[in-house]
Amino acid sequence: MKYDRGSERKMYPIVCADCGKEAEVPFKPDSDRPVYCRDCYQKHRPQRDNY
Repeated sequence: MKYDRGSERKMYPIVCADCGKEAEVPFKPDSDRPVYCRDCYQKHRPQRDNY
């Protein structure tokens, strides 16, 4: 992913807390919270109200 200044966003390797698949996330994971791959995150994320 590129930004206006041409610098790439730092990605951090993770192992999904749900399926165990290796993935990358754009934030430094905190050991106190589970981190999910893109597919599992969709299953775990809170539902939004559509107003």
